[in-house]
Amino acid sequence: MPTIHIDNIAYEVKDGKNLLEACLSLGLDLPYFCWHPALGSVGACRQCAVKMFKDEEDKKGKLVMACMEPVKDNLRISLNDSDAKSFREHNIGWLMTNHPHDCAVCDEGGSCHLQDMTVMTGHSYRDYHFTKRTYNNQYLGPFLNHEMNRCIQCYRCVRFYKDFAGGKDLDVFAAHNHVYFGRQQDGTLESEFSGNLAEICPTGVFTDKTLKQHYTRKWDLTSAASVCQGCGLGCNIMASERYGTIRQITNRYNGAVNGYFLCDRGRYGYEFVNSKERIREPLLRHYPGDNTNGMPILQQLRSRMKPGKVIGIGSPRASVESNYILKELVGADHFYLGLAATDHDLVSLMLKILQEGPVRAASMQAAAAADAVLILGEDLTNTAPMLALSVRQAVRRGPAAEAINNIHIPSWQDAAVREAVQEGKGPLYILNVQETKLDELAKGAYHTAPDNIARIGFGVSHLLSDRMPEVTGMSEQGKAIAAEIAAALKGAKNPLIVAGYGSGSEAVIKAAANVAWALQQQGIDAMLAFTVPECNSIGLEMLGGHRLESAVDEVMNEGAETVIILENDLYRRLDQPTANHFLEHCKDVVLLDHLFNATAEKANILLPAGTFAESDGTLVNNEGRAQRFFQVFTPAGAVQESWRWLLQLAAATGHEALGRMEHLDEVTKAISRSYPVFAGIESLSPTADFRIAGQKIPREPHRYSGRTAMLADINVSEPKPPEDGDTALSFTMEGYRGEPPASMTPFYWSPGWNSVQSVNKYQVETGGELHGGNPGKRLIEPDVNKSVPFYTQVPEPFLPLPGHLLLVPLYHIFGSEELSIHTAGVAERMPAPYIMLHSEDAQRFQVTAGNLLYFMDKGHQYALPVIINDTLQKGAAGIPVGLPDMQVAEAPQLIKI
Repeated sequence: MPTIHIDNIAYEVKDGKNLLEACLSLGLDLPYFCWHPALGSVGACRQCAVKMFKDEEDKKGKLVMACMEPVKDNLRISLNDSDAKSFREHNIGWLMTNHPHDCAVCDEGGSCHLQDMTVMTGHSYRDYHFTKRTYNNQYLGPFLNHEMNRCIQCYRCVRFYKDFAGGKDLDVFAAHNHVYFGRQQDGTLESEFSGNLAEICPTGVFTDKTLKQHYTRKWDLTSAASVCQGCGLGCNIMASERYGTIRQITNRYNGAVNGYFLCDRGRYGYEFVNSKERIREPLLRHYPGDNTNGMPILQQLRSRMKPGKVIGIGSPRASVESNYILKELVGADHFYLGLAATDHDLVSLMLKILQEGPVRAASMQAAAAADAVLILGEDLTNTAPMLALSVRQAVRRGPAAEAINNIHIPSWQDAAVREAVQEGKGPLYILNVQETKLDELAKGAYHTAPDNIARIGFGVSHLLSDRMPEVTGMSEQGKAIAAEIAAALKGAKNPLIVAGYGSGSEAVIKAAANVAWALQQQGIDAMLAFTVPECNSIGLEMLGGHRLESAVDEVMNEGAETVIILENDLYRRLDQPTANHFLEHCKDVVLLDHLFNATAEKANILLPAGTFAESDGTLVNNEGRAQRFFQVFTPAGAVQESWRWLLQLAAATGHEALGRMEHLDEVTKAISRSYPVFAGIESLSPTADFRIAGQKIPREPHRYSGRTAMLADINVSEPKPPEDGDTALSFTMEGYRGEPPASMTPFYWSPGWNSVQSVNKYQVETGGELHGGNPGKRLIEPDVNKSVPFYTQVPEPFLPLPGHLLLVPLYHIFGSEELSIHTAGVAERMPAPYIMLHSEDAQRFQVTAGNLLYFMDKGHQYALPVIINDTLQKGAAGIPVGLPDMQVAEAPQLIKI
């Protein structure tokens, strides 16, 4: 490791870094704007100036920009040299020449990197007394505000939006000293990652519009560590509230999962927590008694829960703890997985492959380091957005690594690397039913039906290993595609194979497993990445239970009378006639959930369940990583965690083992004892009795203020804050002010660093692991020496059938997820129902774009407007999944037109 001298003190630093990274990793304060650990260096802002000396004898030195200078042995620099300090102070003065004096009204005030750096450099007074340059601001959609007058031209926004995330509609426009960052014209930003601009921007040019709608100063937010509920990837978030409503979601750094970024669904889809459709109080229908108190309901349930006559239906969006308690309460023989048949079949297959196979599940950061990628049947931007962002980085790193090796460019020198790479693409191959946003990066993108995708996948595996089944009857084009993909994967060191629920096809998942296993047999360190539908789909399958359809049989044929439904709308799992039939034949339907939905309309007992913001619990993501989320605030009324309702119900019904439990730690220990597959989840975060210097971890920053303002009309005395008996967090600003354990960090703050950029103070090195390791624990680890039987059943090729169409599922980041559509901005981005056809099929059925196509599915009549897309497989029809009033199944199926 090189030794560098900073202000005459020797430090050992990591090779391959630049001086700014090295200084920040050492805990030294050096101001910067344009550099970002995920984006690299371009030297645009000139703010990180330091004095560099030739040797010990050199007293004059020269100014260099730390972000553009590589570390090398015996390098000597000074941060505190008077020339360097003076340059930095004057430079920020120049940057602030046209910046408005609006800190008092700026949304970023008090959490602004520009403020922090201005104070750090000692710049106090403006030398410019003339008219400031001004710009018109743009409408950028429902998620972001635009205030261009605050811009300091750091170029971070376009570097992230265009270069990192692949956006096309945000750019920089310049003429002499006028530089403008925005769109060519007003309009909604098209990228699914646009919300990251609010955190990327070091000043207040791009700010969170949803926060502005219920604005509060950042220091007056109560926050907690949490896990995103928007998909199965398990991105880490910080949820923040004020006066009982969630105000903002921000990124929580996890070096193995989402890193520095979030997708827009994860960042903005939180408004269901504040929805007017929330179930706030227990509700009894058709029962006498008090309907405002939880106890009468529990007493009612006690009298109606007859042994052997009660079944439970779990949920892939409920915590491991809630599903476990329900399973123990009703008994394993009466516990049913609340998954649609297709989802259950796909997720259970993926879990089996990961648990029994020799290939490791890829984390998102591992996926970003892959040197070849094969995607089978997934539109990742819509089914697993942050994984799509990882694939973008993997595709870029291949040519970048080659350029770095050939012309010795440091990997962090972003502009030089991009200039060397130009339009070079890494080996990415995509097989999907229609085009995806990643197609533009692919060396090969092919669009065909799911069965044909599986056949090509099986063909690739056979070319990699003759132990894999041979695919007969493959077309010459299919053979050529398989050969090209096999050659690219065979030449890679860390290839990534991606598949999942998006195709609705088990054959595609089996083909992906075969490809990964064949590579592993060749000694290649392959990785598998499976997408799953919901935030705890894997956790629910690991817990185990019966198929949902069997619950219908138990009620209809075996005399079950009471069903307890956990955080689930059965109308999203079953077709409408089946769901109606099932719920109407249950004597008692008990629903624990957040929102009034179709199932709630059929339930006669409603118990208000806490959302992720009002609960503590554990989720298991697509790679089998268990992660803990924490309650942000205590809700008003009777709302409480589902697992707590179920524990109270167990106590009321005399369940001996569950009745003794009261707190989260007891539940997680019981799960770990009962299910070896969950071993270790009790240690995902410190227990409730954890203290640092005898103190809890505060959810509120020490700058928190104005606690009594909202309640002064009721009582001028401050109410006693609630107590948290389940975690080591407090609901106040009182507590330990140092750095908490990484798994429960509620907010980022460090002296002099009030913005999100303070995360560097929590890392072992900038862009590296958090102190104490990244949160979470992998529950699934492969046995690389294990030999497993491969899959041999190759599907027949798909051929268009006269008079029929193959319905294939199409997913949308905005609209396909159940809870996020209760956010106005997400609903605005949601497409209207449609059916997508190839132009030849449209001609075959005599419809044009915009015409209605009529068809029947399971007794339901559909009339959907036609969209023409010639990248879609001929003979197939794309149907959006999850949109309101859409009941079409999530697996490919033939229908007659």
